[in-house]
Amino acid sequence: MNILSQDKAPIMEALNKYKKMRVVPFDVPGHKRGRGNAELTAFLGENCMTVDVNSMKPLDNLIHPVSVIREAEDLAAEAFGAKHAFFMVNGTTSAVQAMVMTACKAGEKIIMPRNVHRSAINALILSGAIPVYVNPGVNKELGIPLGMAVSEVQQAILEHPDAKAILINNPTYYGICSNMQAITDLAHEHGMLVLVDEAHGTHFYFNEDLPASAMSVGADMAAVSMHKSGGSLTQSSILLINNEVSEGYVRQIINLTQTTSGSYLLMSSLDISRKNLALNGQEIFSKVAGMAQYTRDEINKIGGYYAFSEELKNGDTIFDFDTTKLSVHTLEIGLPGIEVYDILRDEYDIQIEFGDIGNILAYISVGDRHFDLERLVAALAEIKRRYSTDKSGLFDHEYIKPHVAYTPQEAFYAPKEKLPMERSAGRISSEFVMAYPPGIPILAPGERITEEILNYIQYCKDKGSFMTGTEDLNIENINVVKESE
Repeated sequence: MNILSQDKAPIMEALNKYKKMRVVPFDVPGHKRGRGNAELTAFLGENCMTVDVNSMKPLDNLIHPVSVIREAEDLAAEAFGAKHAFFMVNGTTSAVQAMVMTACKAGEKIIMPRNVHRSAINALILSGAIPVYVNPGVNKELGIPLGMAVSEVQQAILEHPDAKAILINNPTYYGICSNMQAITDLAHEHGMLVLVDEAHGTHFYFNEDLPASAMSVGADMAAVSMHKSGGSLTQSSILLINNEVSEGYVRQIINLTQTTSGSYLLMSSLDISRKNLALNGQEIFSKVAGMAQYTRDEINKIGGYYAFSEELKNGDTIFDFDTTKLSVHTLEIGLPGIEVYDILRDEYDIQIEFGDIGNILAYISVGDRHFDLERLVAALAEIKRRYSTDKSGLFDHEYIKPHVAYTPQEAFYAPKEKLPMERSAGRISSEFVMAYPPGIPILAPGERITEEILNYIQYCKDKGSFMTGTEDLNIENINVVKESE
């Protein structure tokens, strides 16, 4: 067995070698290394355009890699502690879908928290798998869903021993981690695969002071958004497999939906970013955690805001906390998070990751400067001074437990009719409604629409949340399952 060297970047090295060969291109893409599209080349730069190339023998092929892509994936697997790593160019959405479709065929059950990203429920629509939802814990003061309680997972396993897999969010958008080791051990005792949506957990693999990663606890598959905290280009991601999961079968599943024209810009960014994290990750993420802690402390000194962290840990639904996450509760100053989000962007030229009803999330990475953090803190202090108001009358929302009447696939493809949103209570939704980000459905296909859900949707719209999911782009009408005559 060859000992792999993490300071190599095989895809980047192959592209550099290819550029020096001065090959005349009579293949796609048609911009021909940028010469055919001068405006695009001026905008993106010649370096970028010359490596936007097609699969060919010297550069390997993502759908069946045997040389440089294969070597890059092997290096990533070693860096992440996995049996194999697949480079994904359709985002972590396609990695989550590949996990679910690998584990479950039509009609088979999968246990998952209801506060999953839409990509997991989309996978159920595509595959016909049946969700068994575990309602996450809830922190009523902060209005955020937490992780899954081990006892709730155990109950779901006992009630559905025929389930094929369990899906875990690690961490949630807010930085909350479930007890992955206990859940993984429990699932394996009952012959179930463990799939982990690690969209926000890339850094867990490269810093020993952060929460446990999926591969470190023996999970079977994990979808990792390298482009979030890992530094690669948007839409690039990695799917990890472990244990007895078949590499060949997973690649077949990936190739059902992933492009046959894998972008070398995205793949080389994964390769270079993996090299950087493998060599420097401990130092990088210690610095990020330090910046986040400094900013948390400064925000908490302002008063009114609550930047929360490890003090929330309870050994179960908040088993651990990602200290690189800067999540801030805003309701005590009388402003929903989405309003603080809008004010920061519109009046202070500060773009944070998202705002929801009660909280904001500022994504901190190694690319931030101390000056930027100070600017954020100063803006939040000024927003409190200028805009804070009485918090009475603010929507006190917490997690709404869904009533699932149909599987997502049944409802999505069922005969349907369009109704005005306000007249839809009592009917079964055949589509999603969600605020994006974070992209966690308020309503998913197959769930009964209630007045409580409609009030929450209206409140989100009134406060300026970006709503999405329905066929009606204005989110005024909703498709519901047609009732039999």
